[in-house]
Amino acid sequence: MPLGWPSPSRHLGQGGGTALAAQVSSNDFKTGMTIEFDGSPYRVMEFLHVKPGKGAAFVRSKLKNYLTGNTTERTWRAGETVEIAQIEKKDTQFTYTDGTDFVFMDMSSYEEIRVQKDPTWAKYLTEGASVSLVLWNGTVISVDPPATVELQIVETDPGVKGNTAQGGSKPATLETGAVISVPLFVQSGERINVDTQSGTYVGRASS
Repeated sequence: MPLGWPSPSRHLGQGGGTALAAQVSSNDFKTGMTIEFDGSPYRVMEFLHVKPGKGAAFVRSKLKNYLTGNTTERTWRAGETVEIAQIEKKDTQFTYTDGTDFVFMDMSSYEEIRVQKDPTWAKYLTEGASVSLVLWNGTVISVDPPATVELQIVETDPGVKGNTAQGGSKPATLETGAVISVPLFVQSGERINVDTQSGTYVGRASS
């Protein structure tokens, strides 16, 4: 679990609870960390420590705004501090869709939680999947699917005999509607593992 994320079992407080806001130095940024500035929570997507020949060191970062979905680049002074977003994670199960809403069941309280569909995570979910809901100030701001998911290929060009571990790639449509690149030897109807962070083919699923 990335730095700054409270335990999922902690009770969700109103308005973020009474805990004092923790801070982190730009020197200690980690991919996946959630920080807060300008009144919004951001996920650290990428970062790079830069030490120029002249002048002060700095950290260049690529951030995703959880509220808008937009990405932005921001440069920080080396050692500059920023607030860690006080977020919660709820263990849930994706149960069904209702229009543009995805409905999840809280595995602790068994209550239903509705979240408007977002293609960035919806393309990796099938009914019954275990996922984590990310909440900030009591509001769901993101859905975290498992790091790797198993999905079926519903459409792709026929596999070519002799193409095994090496060779080119081809597009494949998955059961969720997502389209990814797969090796030439993979066939329609096969189940594969997909990395949900990069959206890339990992390998054939175990039979």
